[in-house]
Amino acid sequence: MPHSQAKVHRMFELIEAIGTITFSEVPDEAFRAVGMRNYWDGYFAGRAAPLGLAPAEVVHAVFYNFADGEVARHIPWVWGKITPEEAIAVRERGSAAAIRQQIGELAGSPGLVRIADLATRAAVSAPAEGRALYAGLRSLDVPEEPVARIWHAATLLREHRGDGHNALLLAHGIGGTEAHVLTALALGIKPAEFGRIHHLPRAQLTTVVDGLRARGLVAAAGGFTDAGRELRARIEVLTDDLAAPAYDVLSVAELDELIAGLTPISDALQPPVIRS
Repeated sequence: MPHSQAKVHRMFELIEAIGTITFSEVPDEAFRAVGMRNYWDGYFAGRAAPLGLAPAEVVHAVFYNFADGEVARHIPWVWGKITPEEAIAVRERGSAAAIRQQIGELAGSPGLVRIADLATRAAVSAPAEGRALYAGLRSLDVPEEPVARIWHAATLLREHRGDGHNALLLAHGIGGTEAHVLTALALGIKPAEFGRIHHLPRAQLTTVVDGLRARGLVAAAGGFTDAGRELRARIEVLTDDLAAPAYDVLSVAELDELIAGLTPISDALQPPVIRS
């Protein structure tokens, strides 16, 4: 790996902040304005749109970590209100608008074009094999406007990493809901109170936690065992390793420049608050 694991992981932190602006209030309102009933309609329409008119079963498989039936409550219903092409446009406009709103004068920075160029070079150079969502995104036109281009690049890099992460979860026998339980424990949150799974039936969550406990990953008191903590850490390191080839196209100096340019943008962004 030509770039250090620390720098690759730092890129993950930066693109996560920028890419997840998609799930914030401004894009949500843009989707509601074109007929989406709630936050999750817009979420699935926007994020699944690069896959085309894929059925709910395919979107469920690609997204990996949603409970059974959650995708089907929105797809294909959303495609009766908006086309995938329209959803892509709404998502891009709303996301870029949200970034501009939050970063203020940074949006007009003279160095933004250079950062957008570096981010895009990395984002379109990553290997697509086995990365269904990333491949769908890479088939889209790259926006010309710098803020939109930075968001698009961050989304590509985020989904490329996410596709690799899902493959590693599968290889280690960790299902989608199990992955959320492990994330909750890593954050010191009880699974029943964790945002992505708190709505699931308590009996279902109990079954998942009991299964992880039987595998020696969760302790009787509810926290990680040493084995569970080590497994999660190993998956995170391997995820960074699989994400690293995206940055091979950049020199050490260029990656340092990209990290430096994205840092103030990332720092200015607020984490999205999911609304129902």
